[in-house]
Amino acid sequence: MKRAVVVGGGILGTWHAIELRRAGYSVAHLEADVDPMGASVRNFGLLWVSGRRSGTELEVALRSLRRWQEISPRAPGIGFRANGSLTVALTEGERKVMESFAQHPDAAKRSTVFLEPEQMAELNPAVRGEVTGGLHCADDAVVEPRLALAALRGYLKSTPGYALYPKCRIVAVEEQGVRDTSGRRWDADIVIVATGAAFDHLPGASEFGSNLRRVRLQMFETAPFGHQLTTSVADADSLRYYPAYEVVDRQPLGRQTPVAEAHQMQLLLVQRLDGGLTIGDTHAHEEPFDFALVEDPTDELLRKAADVLGQAVPPVTRRWEGVYSQCVDGGVCARHELAPGVWMVTGPGGRGMTCAPAIAADTLTTAGIA
Repeated sequence: MKRAVVVGGGILGTWHAIELRRAGYSVAHLEADVDPMGASVRNFGLLWVSGRRSGTELEVALRSLRRWQEISPRAPGIGFRANGSLTVALTEGERKVMESFAQHPDAAKRSTVFLEPEQMAELNPAVRGEVTGGLHCADDAVVEPRLALAALRGYLKSTPGYALYPKCRIVAVEEQGVRDTSGRRWDADIVIVATGAAFDHLPGASEFGSNLRRVRLQMFETAPFGHQLTTSVADADSLRYYPAYEVVDRQPLGRQTPVAEAHQMQLLLVQRLDGGLTIGDTHAHEEPFDFALVEDPTDELLRKAADVLGQAVPPVTRRWEGVYSQCVDGGVCARHELAPGVWMVTGPGGRGMTCAPAIAADTLTTAGIA
């Protein structure tokens, strides 16, 4: 059996391990910490097809969604739900932009239609704010970010030829292998390095990192909400952030509030399996990042969520920040052969959970495996 080493226990590394096992490789999976602690567990769990740019990015997202659907019965702990999404308009200007997008040919590629307020109420009765309309994407889905990695590893462990090695930090890249802090060499027919925001921590990776930047986000979770959200929810600020909507005139959206503009903010709202709400998020690009969590965006997001839901949001029970890597050229990811047989894959930005399965499959194709 051919051997593979995967460095990084996050969502990209884990999906590479899955695809390598499917291709018949044994996999040694190395994780620097006791358990992954990066952006892969600090996100919404959204499989967000609706916002993807037409072309390669959308195609990768749709292929990935199919793989999530396929693996869900084998790893039910991921909490996969094909719940769709609502992007909510609260003003006439927001409604105008959404109507325009719904009439564009790109909307059909994402199974996206415009809904009137009464149709939105029927689809998701928990959205009780004074909405003017919204976009419904039937293709969007969700998994549980703090459960998905363990569930996927459980699936991998049920197959012979997979082993996880926590607290194993890689410090050097060599031909057909890597070396850890103890000096041990891990050699293989193929090595995948998927270390997320730590893309420049290995010797020889600095040139590769010139097309990458780190992005910091803030988000939070509430106590259980007393109603069921039948879809994930976004506000109109998400139209500014996601590239799918670049095909229409977004001027009618008007200016963001000063807080939202300062923190490059959008409202995303997902209900967890325990009833709590995950709410966010913000975007910061200038390093060094502030070590502190700032209150203004939390207050603003709580207000926006209450406007959409038409009622007060439950108390916040936990808040956190996360950092992910993002390609500055708009690419789906950055993929580079650091040394013969050693591939670094990173930079999906906020698309990691959405696109990881297809990114992993494409790495194997690029490396001549599939």
